[in-house]
Amino acid sequence: MDISVSDAKGQLTELVRLAEEGEEVILTRHGKPVARVEAISAPRAKDRRAVMEAVRRQAPPKGLNDVSAARSQDFLYDEDGLPR
Repeated sequence: MDISVSDAKGQLTELVRLAEEGEEVILTRHGKPVARVEAISAPRAKDRRAVMEAVRRQAPPKGLNDVSAARSQDFLYDEDGLPR
């Protein structure tokens, strides 16, 4: 469907609905195509899962083996356990 930009101003909601249904909506200015209105397809769950798994495989391991979590912030406190 081709529609002029000036006509599309008053029909935007309807044009978006048509695009969501798969209709090709082309906006024109002086009879020449200048823009397209199209639906954005949401990523499927399995595609999102594949991306997340790839990110997890590339992530560094959790925690550091050479630093004790119990002692990691000792420099912030004095011998009585109060903040310095």
